[in-house]
Amino acid sequence: MNVIITEQEGKTIAKIDGRIDTTNAKEFEAAVTPLISGNASDIVIDCAGLSYISSSGLRVFLIMQKSVNARKAKLALSNLSPAILEIFKVTGFASIFTIV
Repeated sequence: MNVIITEQEGKTIAKIDGRIDTTNAKEFEAAVTPLISGNASDIVIDCAGLSYISSSGLRVFLIMQKSVNARKAKLALSNLSPAILEIFKVTGFASIFTIV
């Protein structure tokens, strides 16, 4: 799992590559902590390279969403593969997140 955070056109972009599961969910959470605790108002999580996500990974996404909501900021998930999108739909997370 790899997370690259950049700034583009006034938005904070986090590109995720690989798997997020129980073995690296803490590492993923540490990588996105700057997004959770920072001042970024528009955050996009680019999931084009995300090949798998477990419930541990979904928990980190939920923590991010709650933090962003508390700051009245915006969080969007982009480029979800059909398999990852299905996981978000089945778990009900698709209704919690903005998916573009």
